[in-house]
Amino acid sequence: MKQNLAQETVPVSAAARRERKKIRLREELGWFAFILPVVLGVIIFSLYPMLVSLWYSFFRTYTGTTNMPDFVVNGVNNFGLFNYRRLFTLDSEVWIALRVTFTYAVVVIPLALILSFLLALLLNSKVKGIGVFRVIYYLPVIIPTTISGLLWADFFDARFGLANQILTSMGLPASDFLTSASTAMPTFMSIQLWTLGASMILWLSALKNVPQSLIESAKLDGAGPVVRLWKVIIPICTPILFYNLITGLIGALQMYGPVMTLLGQSGAGPDNSLLFFAYKSYGTAFMSWEMGYACALAWFLFVIIAVLTGLAFRTNRWVYYGDGG
Repeated sequence: MKQNLAQETVPVSAAARRERKKIRLREELGWFAFILPVVLGVIIFSLYPMLVSLWYSFFRTYTGTTNMPDFVVNGVNNFGLFNYRRLFTLDSEVWIALRVTFTYAVVVIPLALILSFLLALLLNSKVKGIGVFRVIYYLPVIIPTTISGLLWADFFDARFGLANQILTSMGLPASDFLTSASTAMPTFMSIQLWTLGASMILWLSALKNVPQSLIESAKLDGAGPVVRLWKVIIPICTPILFYNLITGLIGALQMYGPVMTLLGQSGAGPDNSLLFFAYKSYGTAFMSWEMGYACALAWFLFVIIAVLTGLAFRTNRWVYYGDGG
């Protein structure tokens, strides 16, 4: 015992310490080499474009050729804030785009959360062949946005689409779908609800992790199916609920791809009924070629998303994280 203690108290030589430092440095360099591609990708393709777009947002007439911000407009020093003044006071389409975007978000996000959860409950049943139905419901998620948009555009074509053929065959009047301001948004919402499979898979994973002992205990206490769902299953699934809420919010406020593939260059829809904010920013940049103003619009949307996401995280005390939650 004394011999072991003596061996442990022997000081490490300087050469041994240097060797250990070399070994640790090689290990750290190896770890850094593995994460370097990701770090470079974030810096080059995310951080740098964000900073450049912030700089361009102070250019009044930037089209890709000007090299200095227009600080003075009509003899008044704007300090480069002309685009932001225009955003808040001069461009009425901004508020139309905000109204359209938030209308879509307020309706679709709760519907998607509820329907995907109910679908997951249904597909969580212990029925023979249930895996086939899970695959079927998930398939729309893996269809590329462009292909999906083209298919839905043909399906809801007011003149030759299959949707109106189905309606007329059932004795119902034909609809204008995407060609009318009154029906364009409901039609678009129904299309987006077709991809519930993405949230459904996450709900399904959460349901699989609900301890059966808690459910059995609730049954013994006389709790019915509704009480067990509300008091046991949903509280344990709140982390997935919170995740789906955040991702749904961000996705809804950045809605662009499906609108573009459905309507092409006329992505604003009839009477601007589908003028989403992200599409407004895209059209400003690549149709009107006002890159500076488009960057200002993009940063305004970024701030909105950041504020709403921050509020969601500040008020997430209802999320159950187990013993540490």
